[in-house]
Parts: sequence; structure tokens; C-alpha cells
Amino acid sequence: MFSKIVVHRVGNKINGESLILSQEELQLEEGMAEMLENYFLGSFKSEETFHFYSDSYLVNNPVYSSVSEIFDDKAKFMWEAENIAKHLFEAAENPRVQGGELFIVYFEDEREGTERVDKIGIFKTEKRESFLKISPQEENFEIEKDQGIGLSKIDKAALIYNNDKETGYVLSVVDNNKNGDMYYWFEDFLKVKQRDDEYFHTQEALMVYKDYITKQLPQEFEVSKADQADFLNKSINFFKEKEEFKLDEFASEVLGDEHVIESFNNFKTDYEQDMQINIAEEFPISEAAVKKTQRHFKSIIKLDKNFHIYIHGDRQKIAQGEDENGKYYMLYFDKEV
Repeated sequence: MFSKIVVHRVGNKINGESLILSQEELQLEEGMAEMLENYFLGSFKSEETFHFYSDSYLVNNPVYSSVSEIFDDKAKFMWEAENIAKHLFEAAENPRVQGGELFIVYFEDEREGTERVDKIGIFKTEKRESFLKISPQEENFEIEKDQGIGLSKIDKAALIYNNDKETGYVLSVVDNNKNGDMYYWFEDFLKVKQRDDEYFHTQEALMVYKDYITKQLPQEFEVSKADQADFLNKSINFFKEKEEFKLDEFASEVLGDEHVIESFNNFKTDYEQDMQINIAEEFPISEAAVKKTQRHFKSIIKLDKNFHIYIHGDRQKIAQGEDENGKYYMLYFDKEV
């Protein structure tokens, strides 16, 4: 349960909207506090984590600096919550960014000792939903239309865990309403990067491999769409079946041909340089990252505008050819399902 909460109204300065700062913490009944906590924390479904960074020193990151002050001394909660709101107000450089309520919340961990990890939540609501209010009036009913905040999904959220301070803390971050500005919450306000962990390495290894198979492989080697689909299926199966990724093992089992392996290694090196990242050659595989990234691995062969062939495995059961009627695919199967 949270122990401190304050709400500010942060408008968009580009559109002439104002910043309205609360002077006191919210005092809530237990039922309201429980409902808000479920609303705040219910949006964090991904295991992807981030950390604060700065182009110079971490202390020059405004949000990092403010949460550090609060973690060190909770008496500074209101003062630093104001600073966070002011920073968010100044971060809006796009007229499409919507104004809204900004909640700053302090979550106290009830565990004792070294396992205790307090958290600070920063939540912004932007969208308004219409709803109806029906009230009894003597022997009749009155119906009114109003607008408010829907509790199904928060628009923007960040949860900062009080550990790994030296490397920029550990954060979970959500942006469900990018309003035409994908940099506003992650970059302009929070200034965060994805953490260099097993989730990151699993995700990036899968994506660099997908890019290689779909873009680079056909330029260097004679491969069919069915061959590409087979490579994608084998890679996903490798990540599903293994607990640990080893590049040499992956290359041998999935790519096979030494010339393809050399080509992929060169592509991976160029990818890391272009993206300014480093993908480890050995790391524990994140099941959550595989599940999320798998959605981008669609092994589909599109034929004109008439047919789509979905390939889920066993490359040997699909053949390709051409006759006087045109190109064709031949599919072998045991039974219809």
C-alpha cells in the first residue's frame, strides 16, 4: 500500500495551458486508496526494465535527482513532487501532447531487512471517457452525461525501484497514449534506456536475426520465402527450447551453413554499431521476451492477392515449382484439421 500521494495538474505550455500544483497530500479512504493502487500498478505487465541516464552525469537527470532525494528523505516528498511536475510541464514541446493529472506516489515495502525495496510511482492521466449518471428523482429517474478518468488502463506510468542507484535505478515504464509524440514520456521527461539484462539480450538477439533473415539473407544467397519462413521457425523454437543462448550453438543448429554463419556474424556486428548496443554471445534466455517478440515472427508467404500460406514447421512438406499455368506451391499433409 502507498503511504504518500499527491496530484498536480500539468497542462501543455505550447497550447497556453497552465501548471496547477497541489499544496497538500491527498488524504484517501481505504477503499479509494486500494482502488487507485490497483489502477496504478495494473498497467505494468511487461518484464522489460529501464534505467535513468544522462548525457553528462546522472545527477543532472531531473527525475533521477528528485526521486533520489525522496528515497533519502521522505520529508522532501512534496517539494520534489513539485519539481517533477515542473519538469514534466517544461518537457512538452509538441502541441499534440495532452495535459492531464500527474500523480506522484510513494510505495513503502512492508518487508524487513535487505529485501525491503521502496518504490516511487509517477502516473499521468490524459484521456477522458464519457459516462452516464442515473439518479432517482421521486417516482422517476434522471440521467446525466459526464466525463471522467477510466480505470481500465492508465495513459502513462513509471515505477522506480529503490535499488541500483549508482547505475540509474530500475524502472518499469508504460506509455499507452503517445499522442503523436513517442519521445515525450521516455526521452524528454524521464530520459531512460532499456537495462542491459537477459530480457534485453533475448529481445535484441531475436530482432537482429529476424532482420538478417528477412532483409540480408536474400541479398547474399538464393533462398525462397519458404526457406526464410523455415529459418524464422527454427530460431523461435531454439529460444523456446533452450534455457541459455550460446551464439555458436545457435549458429550451428539454426543457420547450419558456414557461409551463412559468417554472413550473419558480419550483419550482427554492423547492427550493433548502427544501434550502438552490444548483444552478448551467451546469456540466460528470457521467456517473457521470447513470448513478446514472437509476435513479430510471422512465417507467411503471400501469393498475389489470392492466398496466404502460414508455415509453422517442417520445411520438407512444402515444395515450389513452375509450369505452363504459372508458379505454384505444393503442400503435403497427413490429415485436415
